[in-house]
Parts: sequence; structure tokens; C-alpha cells
Amino acid sequence: MARFLFVACQSGSEGALKADIARRSPGLRFAFSRPGFVTFSVAEDASPTLRSPFARTWGHSLGKVTGADTTELARELWTLVATRFQAAGLEPSHHLHVWQRGAALPGDEAFDAAVEDPAQAAGAEVLAHRPDSSAPLSLNAEVPAGESVLDCVLVEPHEWWVGWHRAESPETRWPGGVPLIAPAAMISRAYLKLEEALRWSELPIRPGDRCVEIGSAPGGSCAALLERGCIVTGIDPAEMDASVLANPRFTHLRTRARDVPRAVFRDARWLMSDSNVAPKHTLDTVEAIVTAPDVRLEGLVLTLKLTDPKLAAQLPAFHKRIRGWGYEHVRARQLAFNRREVCVVATERVAVHA
Repeated sequence: MARFLFVACQSGSEGALKADIARRSPGLRFAFSRPGFVTFSVAEDASPTLRSPFARTWGHSLGKVTGADTTELARELWTLVATRFQAAGLEPSHHLHVWQRGAALPGDEAFDAAVEDPAQAAGAEVLAHRPDSSAPLSLNAEVPAGESVLDCVLVEPHEWWVGWHRAESPETRWPGGVPLIAPAAMISRAYLKLEEALRWSELPIRPGDRCVEIGSAPGGSCAALLERGCIVTGIDPAEMDASVLANPRFTHLRTRARDVPRAVFRDARWLMSDSNVAPKHTLDTVEAIVTAPDVRLEGLVLTLKLTDPKLAAQLPAFHKRIRGWGYEHVRARQLAFNRREVCVVATERVAVHA
């Protein structure tokens, strides 16, 4: 008998996700999908671990419920949980994540409302109808590592999928794999992208670290680094936001990366790059920097634009190229705040001998 896994992804990345899963986990079989939500079947006796840069988060499906309104859906959810959790031998969870499949992309006008409003309303309804209201149950909070989470996915207005997962890596601790970031003010979406990248990768960035960003304008990522107490150099021919320029720990080099003296990078610990160019151009630019004499960057945070859907299949080759620079640990993730791009983080550099 088959079981099912559910996976959240960016809308439009379903094909890349399915192709990547077929390569990595041939034991999983595609079953069902909607924009931003895909399921796979797996043998009953298998213990799968799903890994893909296009999987925002994933879990074990308990089935779906349907209803005329949120009240009926909430009641059906708890009926399903009562039977399926017991049958699976699972302990009741103290955490509930209610989230909507991502039909819109970050930057689209409908993105914020699509993500937050229906999920919050549905979550309140689910809590209101739980059988044991005395038991502690958090709603859409970041979950400590090692604890189980009950998932409710709003797939259609009258159709919810129910499942569970174990909180392990950072993205599995966030509702729907989306970090809880609430900046008081934000220059650009790049702030959210870098904040998510740093929280997901858990890079040991400390106050006083020197960071260089290629493609820094208008300054969203730089603002995130400055908030962490870093000393930041931004490289971009375009103008930076006045609030970033006013920070004494920020330096703007208003030029292109290829024209920057390599001495700029020698004292830096981290290099970030988020330019609106093809992946090969980004990798060519970064390679010329990290392989220069006396440049010893500890880690890289690179945004690779998937301007063509076929580029998704080249991610393993991109990883191999980056490892060739001496970075042993290379990871990729299509962030919740990405659009048609992926974030690649590389660390643990070792000496490369000719």
C-alpha cells in the first residue's frame, strides 16, 4: 500500500521539482499537483528523505478534507487527524502550521494577501474546533528542532490537505517553509531574500564581519547585513538608498565587479552576489574573485537567475564548478522570497592545489 508525501514549491517550479526528485529519489512517484503544491507516492515500508532545492518544505500526507466552509473543513480535519494519527502510531503534536499553496510569486501584487489572510483565518477556525482545547497547540510559530508539526495546506477554497512533518532543518520549522520576517521598514525585496538565506543556511555571520555584495543597489541586502553589525561594501553602478549610504559601516563602489581592485576582497569574510544576469555570468565574475591570490573568502551567498527553465537541470554542474574553487559544502534552495532564481551557499573552503 502506498503512502503520500506533500511538497511545497514556488508556483511555476513544479516541473523542475518533479525532474529533480526523479533524479534524486527514483522510489518516489509523482501523484498530484497544483501550482505550488505537489504530492508523491511512496511504498508503505519505505522511509524517504526528500531533498531538492525546489522543495520549500515537505511532509507526510494524512489525506484531504472537503467542506462547504471553513467550519466544516475544520471539523473534518480533526476527524481525520483522530483516525490517521492513531493509525500511524503518532503522538499528538503541539504545533500547527496552516499555510496556503503558493499560487502567486514574491513581488506580485497578490502575494502578501494570498499567503497570509486565508491561512490566518483558517488557522483560527481550526483552533476553535479542536476536540481538546486544554492541550497546548501553537499556531504558525517557529518550531523547535526535533518536534512534530501538524500541517494544514489550503490547496483550494473548499479543499484542505492534512499531514505532518518533523521539524529538523530551519525551513522545516517555518510555516510552509516561509520564515517569519517582519522588518519595520524595507528598501527592497532583496532584504527578505538575504535574511531568509542567512537563516536557512545558518552562516556564522558576526558583528564586525566584512561583507562584499555584487549587485547591491538599491540596498535591501546591505541593510540586512548592516543590521547584523557587519562592515559592508556594495558594488553596483546604480544608486544606493540614502539610508544605506548614511551608515558609517557602508562603502559604495559605483562600478562593475570586474573593474574592482582585488584588494577590496582580501579582508572580506563573506561575498554576496545578486545580479540580474545569467548564471554563467555570475559564476564567471565570482570565480575571477575567489581564485585571485590572497583572496580567502570564507563563504559565498549567490543568487542564480533561472532565466530559462532548462537551467534548473544545470544546478549539479554549477555546484561542481563552485566546489572546484575549494568550497566543499555547496547547497542550493529556491527561497520562499525568490522568484525564478535559486540561492546557492558555499562554505568550508580548503586549499586548491594545481
